[in-house]
Amino acid sequence: MPEIEYTAMEIADFYKYLHNVPHSLNLQFGDCRIRVQTNSEPLRDHLIHYFQDFHGEETAEADIEIAAVDAEIPEFNVDFEVRHPEPGKRKIKEEYHDFRDGRLVRKRLTGMCFVFGKGLNLAVGPCFENDNQVINFINNRFIEWMLNRNMLLAHGAGVSLDGKGIAMAGFSGMGKSTLALHLMSRGFNFISNDRLLIEQKDGGLNMWGVPKLPRINPGTALNNPDLQTILSPSEKSRMEAMPLEKLWHLEHKYDVYIDQCYGPDRFHLHSPINLIVILNWDHEYKDPIFNRVDLWNRRDLLPAFMKSPGLFYQPGPGQEPDFSTDAYLNQLRGCPVLEITGGVDFNRAVDTCIEQLKGL
Repeated sequence: MPEIEYTAMEIADFYKYLHNVPHSLNLQFGDCRIRVQTNSEPLRDHLIHYFQDFHGEETAEADIEIAAVDAEIPEFNVDFEVRHPEPGKRKIKEEYHDFRDGRLVRKRLTGMCFVFGKGLNLAVGPCFENDNQVINFINNRFIEWMLNRNMLLAHGAGVSLDGKGIAMAGFSGMGKSTLALHLMSRGFNFISNDRLLIEQKDGGLNMWGVPKLPRINPGTALNNPDLQTILSPSEKSRMEAMPLEKLWHLEHKYDVYIDQCYGPDRFHLHSPINLIVILNWDHEYKDPIFNRVDLWNRRDLLPAFMKSPGLFYQPGPGQEPDFSTDAYLNQLRGCPVLEITGGVDFNRAVDTCIEQLKGL
């Protein structure tokens, strides 16, 4: 007997048949309306809290429909292909199988599975236990929706002030999110933490953020008064007593709820880009160095900004997206770029970013 080849739709229908999904929430990311349905009330409640700045009205039609089925780790009788890690990383985290109507991605560590394609979006497995992966899946559906509107994906953080925006990029561990939060302490609004969608529109460069909360290490929280409320008094005392080197390498992350730390209405998703800042500094040096650069002549800096859409992206019908280096260079053409080298000094970086932005 030949092996039966299921479709992504059949798998999704099977899980939704087995598990009623009566709990729902409606989200609004810009003009993108998203409805999430789940069988887990605790998961729904957590998502409501997490996306508190982006609640949408219940409408008859959503742009994206997502089902999150909290269940045992599913077993699929399919041949998975390994998703090889990005350069510089070794751990294999994901594997996938392509159906004729969609894709199945399985997370190796948690067993969570995600089925998507042609308007279908299903997360199945221990969803509440791995709510961060459900959040990432929701955001990845939004990213795909935006990329299929001819945008490019950037590995960057974004902030804005008085109608002007700064996009920040940097090689791994450079502190773009930390710099963004320091700028927020000086009155900036938050656009995005780790992903930006960029487009040329109306004669200018624009960015759209992704509604994912910043995740910071204890050292960042300890060294920014606006973030210290994240730490309990006992955590704060314990970490203040740690050697600096140990503190900065402490393996623990905290979600930063923007309203809690900075006040209401500070998390926006859209802004022009008036300045790009690329962090290329090093703790071994003493003083930072600030230089305007031309990305056409400094293509070595582009990998800090470019981001592959990865396994969770599939082009729309008839689309042939261009994520090449030249595509990014053409999109970013004309936007001032500030490279920061030398030593790490967030206070001086904030002052210089504000000074540069005011001059534009």
